[in-house]
Amino acid sequence: MKIVIAGAGEVGSHLAKMLSGGMHEITVVDEDQKLLDDLSSMADVITIEGNPTTFAVLKRASVRKADLFIAVCHEENMNIISAMLAKQLGARKSIARIDNNEYLEPNNKEIFINIGIDYLFYPEKVAAREVINLLGHTSTTEYVDFSGGKLALVVFKLDITSPLVGKTLIEATADRENLPYRTVAITRDGNTIIPRGNDQFMEGDTIYVITNKESVRSVIEFSGKANVSINNLMILGGSRIGVRIAHELQEEVNVKLIDYNAEKAYKLAEQLDKTLIINEDGRNIESMLEEGLSSMDAFVAVTGRSETNILAAMLAKKMGVKKVIAEVENLNYINLAESIGIDTIINKKLITASSIFRFTMSTDVQAIKCLTGSNAEVLEFIVKPNSPVTKQKIKDLEFPHDAIIGGIVRGDKVFIAVGNMEINAYDRAVVFALPSAIARVGRFFN
Repeated sequence: MKIVIAGAGEVGSHLAKMLSGGMHEITVVDEDQKLLDDLSSMADVITIEGNPTTFAVLKRASVRKADLFIAVCHEENMNIISAMLAKQLGARKSIARIDNNEYLEPNNKEIFINIGIDYLFYPEKVAAREVINLLGHTSTTEYVDFSGGKLALVVFKLDITSPLVGKTLIEATADRENLPYRTVAITRDGNTIIPRGNDQFMEGDTIYVITNKESVRSVIEFSGKANVSINNLMILGGSRIGVRIAHELQEEVNVKLIDYNAEKAYKLAEQLDKTLIINEDGRNIESMLEEGLSSMDAFVAVTGRSETNILAAMLAKKMGVKKVIAEVENLNYINLAESIGIDTIINKKLITASSIFRFTMSTDVQAIKCLTGSNAEVLEFIVKPNSPVTKQKIKDLEFPHDAIIGGIVRGDKVFIAVGNMEINAYDRAVVFALPSAIARVGRFFN
């Protein structure tokens, strides 16, 4: 597939590096030659210096031959204009990152489709939705719905009190044919493995479980931690993510939002009438304690600086806050942040990758989630008639060892995948896959 990416910033570079590992021809356009040079040293891509909103530059990038045009420049207007022009010049599919929720309203989305933009994505909105979802499942580090909520991926770290610690996968799943859940992966010491029968659960493991919606609560109990009701929430950072979280939750819980910029704090006070806005520096420990950090049920750090978010989250954890979430945009810091006890990390690059990655696959993929604590992805496939996966039982498929089928949705029925099961055309299959397996996995459903 020929893919043109407009924007070599953090998001564009991450996408280019991720997609260049597959069978794609990647061209990246940006006005900053240094960003392009840095990217070229890390990924096999073609780079073009220039403004992606100009015809000349888009023609040099051969967008008329592009299967996919992705606009992820820093400026929203540049994304919209470049995506629109690319489609008019011949790109088969054109998508753009935006910063305005108004554009996603159904009537407005149609306007963008009419001018040639096939898909709009707003990472901050998705990030805020993820945080709100996680605040409803405080024992989990990630929680993802599939097939309209019929299946879920539940991710949690095993506490020493977990009943799974010390058991093998076989010992933990006695009735393997009728289980309402399946462990599809374990992350330990930065490595992700697809577990087999004799693999043992250990304290500190992060485990990934596919379950039906009725069993989510019982699966979460395996973490060894109790779910906490959120009544008092503190948000550090008046970013788009922070504001959206406060706006959606201020009717249900007591929300305090802290921002160091006095002018922004005054504006937020007018915008969020039921949120207490505080003008303070979140790095000041005494100020945070005076504002009641230790009495919070949850703390969310979403400033524009990963370092500030990590330090503030560490303080919140030390003060006994039960659920701590931090936005960490520097991918190199994610393992560090998790190792020091921060419950959940959110990252807009991975959210963006999840939004876009499915457009690069030839198979009919309904959804993809790029996971934060692992280099793996969870994919929801719609099974095509006569595809290889419909020809044999799961155990006879010779499915890649670095991937696993977790669950199947057939109409209103939900099945946790076991070896003797057969998959039918038009089923929805949820698959956990390491990067090495993604291309091969797709062929089974195509």
